[in-house]
Amino acid sequence: MPDGALIELETGKIARQADGAVLLKAGNTMLLATICSKKEMSPDIDFFPLSVDYQEKFASTGSIPGGFLKREARPTEYEILNCRIVDRALRPMFPEGYRADTQVMISLISGDKDVLPDAYIGLAASAAIMVSDIPFDGPISEVRVAQIEGKFVINPNKSLLANATLDMIVAGTLDSIVMVEGEMHEVSEAIMVEAIRFAHEAIILQCNEQIAFAKKVSKSLIKRDFAPKPIDQDLYNDIKAKTYDAMYAVAKSGINDKTKRKEAFSKIKETYISQVSPEVLAEKSKDVKTYLHDVEYYAVRDVILKDKIRLDGRNLDEIRQIWCEVDYLPNPHGSALFTRGETQSLTTVTLGTRLDEQLLDGAIIKGTSPILLHYNFPGFSTGEVKPNRGTSRREIGHGNLALRALKPMIPTAPENPYTLRIVSDILESNGSSSMATVCASTMALLDAGIKMKKPVSGIAMGLITGENGDFAVLSDILGDEDHLGDMDFKITGTADGITACQMDIKIKGLSYEILLKALEQAKKGRLHILDKIVECIPEARPDLKPHAP
Repeated sequence: MPDGALIELETGKIARQADGAVLLKAGNTMLLATICSKKEMSPDIDFFPLSVDYQEKFASTGSIPGGFLKREARPTEYEILNCRIVDRALRPMFPEGYRADTQVMISLISGDKDVLPDAYIGLAASAAIMVSDIPFDGPISEVRVAQIEGKFVINPNKSLLANATLDMIVAGTLDSIVMVEGEMHEVSEAIMVEAIRFAHEAIILQCNEQIAFAKKVSKSLIKRDFAPKPIDQDLYNDIKAKTYDAMYAVAKSGINDKTKRKEAFSKIKETYISQVSPEVLAEKSKDVKTYLHDVEYYAVRDVILKDKIRLDGRNLDEIRQIWCEVDYLPNPHGSALFTRGETQSLTTVTLGTRLDEQLLDGAIIKGTSPILLHYNFPGFSTGEVKPNRGTSRREIGHGNLALRALKPMIPTAPENPYTLRIVSDILESNGSSSMATVCASTMALLDAGIKMKKPVSGIAMGLITGENGDFAVLSDILGDEDHLGDMDFKITGTADGITACQMDIKIKGLSYEILLKALEQAKKGRLHILDKIVECIPEARPDLKPHAP
């Protein structure tokens, strides 16, 4: 590394039956990363079945798990968040059409309590794939970048982060950024971009080292062959010729209702399917549905790029209609309802004592947390039947992002002696529900009488790119714009700066020009939303609710 820190990669000694295995050493921290991928493709699925698991062995730090079980069991929230960080960076880098069941596993087998392993797990996972024969468009790497006393530092020790004004995990390739997640103390857009550039320099170094490392492993020199399912060009051309114009017209019509818009697209698809012979449909029904989705994908994107019109008729930088209400529920200590378009969060705040603090018992992260934020996403929020199977990784990730956004603005003891539990229940969802959580949580905290330093709002930005280098940055994205687009960039902050961000890219390559435009456009939208929050509740209530502890 440029600062003289030594990172070692080793392969061929342990876990030799995995398709790829790498041992990463950084001081006394050691990570074992492995990858296994089936040789045969999964023919009946239309997505890449990748699973990423990260586990911290308690023995790695010379500790024994708490509780009655006394063994590593279900993953902690910290482990789940690390799984998501690696998954989001790796997933776009596998070849289009690769459909083999693939599992990446990273284990902390030796841990220094002052070295946070999340800065190294992306590097370890990518290196394991690079030394395997699994097709991969990498390498990628991830680093932590922090701003401490005005200077950027790569992968600082845990003890130094207490003084950091910016703390981000950045993932990238040799030529672009693919994932960003972090928290800040009201930094400017310019500082955030500068931090990403600084992180990318370290990422490039680590990617080059992985390439050199992999060349020393004979297995990695010849990647296994895989045959993506061939396109039936005649069938695709027929579908496009008969449905594209109709799809384009629906996309351009600006239907401001998710259900009605979905019905309009479905009617076009059903009309085409009704004209297909039963013999062809029996043989190629899956292909027909896939190609109809592809035509819709291109029609929606073409309308945005050519006509600058979005699915619901908005301009590219326009925010959906917002209405909000505080003190919605009589019994919670604070509550708020925030609705933006067809996305709605009902958030409550509960005040507790020091005895209610969250106990953190991980191999690396130990202690207590006086502020909790839980995000719930039930099936009815999107009109679906979805059985409850416990908290999903997505719910944990969204809740953590919202907590990071608010935490710098929430006073702690002695100004605020309470333990706070914030719960966001998503009642409707059509994009940006995590950002609705940030807005609703701000209002619920103020309604509870918590004297926040400043109110916080959030916005999700999207991106559509064209073949000729043209692009469109979208403010306050819909669910379909997230699904059909190339970027999901969530940014939160106060009137004076950014407090948290999370960015995922589906394309290989994001220029700094696009990044800067997205941040500038996001700031305008964020301030507009903040004005709506302040209109509803301009400051914290002077007193707590009568039934507060």
